[in-house]
Amino acid sequence: MKRKHPAEDHLSAGGSIGSPSAARRYELDWLRVLAVLLLLYFHTAAIFYRGELGEFYIKDTQPSEVMNLFITFVYQWHMPLFFFLSGAAAWFALGFRTPGQYVVERFRRLCIPLVFGTLVLIPPQVYWHLTSDPHSRGGSYLSFYPHFFNGIRPYGNFEWGHLWFVAYLLMLSLVALPLLLYLRSEPGLNLRTKLADLMTRPVAILFLPALPLALIEGILRVRWPGFQNLYDDWANVLLYLGYFVYGYLLSSEPRLGLAIDRHRVPALSLAFVTMAVVLGLYVADLIPTRSYTLPYISYQLLRGLNGWLWIIALLALGRRYLNFNHRLLEYTRKASYPFYLLHQTVVVGIGFYVIQWSAGVSEKFLIISTASLVLTLILYDGLVKRTRLTRLLFGIG
Repeated sequence: MKRKHPAEDHLSAGGSIGSPSAARRYELDWLRVLAVLLLLYFHTAAIFYRGELGEFYIKDTQPSEVMNLFITFVYQWHMPLFFFLSGAAAWFALGFRTPGQYVVERFRRLCIPLVFGTLVLIPPQVYWHLTSDPHSRGGSYLSFYPHFFNGIRPYGNFEWGHLWFVAYLLMLSLVALPLLLYLRSEPGLNLRTKLADLMTRPVAILFLPALPLALIEGILRVRWPGFQNLYDDWANVLLYLGYFVYGYLLSSEPRLGLAIDRHRVPALSLAFVTMAVVLGLYVADLIPTRSYTLPYISYQLLRGLNGWLWIIALLALGRRYLNFNHRLLEYTRKASYPFYLLHQTVVVGIGFYVIQWSAGVSEKFLIISTASLVLTLILYDGLVKRTRLTRLLFGIG
């Protein structure tokens, strides 16, 4: 049996965090696993969320302000963290793969699960969404399935749901490849050295990388608020490309890791302060109306800065407290990508029935999240990892 290189265990990102020439970066593996786990609770909370980020596939009749705050907090940094970690993994993956092997691997581990998931995992979510409408005529899932292909969301039923991340990552991994290869070349090494010299100056790593991200939010978010259709979503495309490239760069220069360590306390302090402002505006109902006005642009600039500060803070905490291996990490590292693919369908399916119960928000949240966690792990352990075909379809073959 052919043995895999250690960097081939991953969350669709291009490899686990390790390379032939460097010690394994366990803290990045832990951050990825914990981020995937958090996503289950994020989507469970979305059932009780009402706000500007849009409605989930199903919604409870009892909106929750606590869930609104939780969603607003996590939304600030959660997906940026995924793309940052994916960029970091790409650095290590290209350390032992040729560009051609990298491209083939991206299609195998991203494109196949994307197509499979869109055809198999997303339709049930759309079905439960339509069935939960009080004016729905009902009908069986089998009778609905052909209608899944009637038009593209928001004008029809066809969509890729939470698998938008996989689609975006596939595109960014390929579009950014020339830049990634250049940064590994001799001229690229010189550029990386100069950037490291700049970023290791006091507080530079906290603010200089945040500037392009803040400008993207401030200038583009008005026109592209965040509908993830890839072809007309320039704010998100450029924002996540930035985080992807930053993850690649910060993994390439050990000095940048040391700079992150030195700025752990100020990064965390500033992340909390700027987040308090964002949440305070939300609670006071003072978030400016989306428009090209100074208040709204300033708000988005703040969000861009806050997102980057949380990434630095989380990386610093990870480097300090999560740089160790464990049997649990060995298991969850392999399970994280299938878990990501499966979890939202399970959450929506269980939530569809639980929200019909006479219970409070906290009880429903606990039941939905716990049952979804258990069932998703059962599906992974009992089905996905057991056959070569299912491993291929879920990107771990």
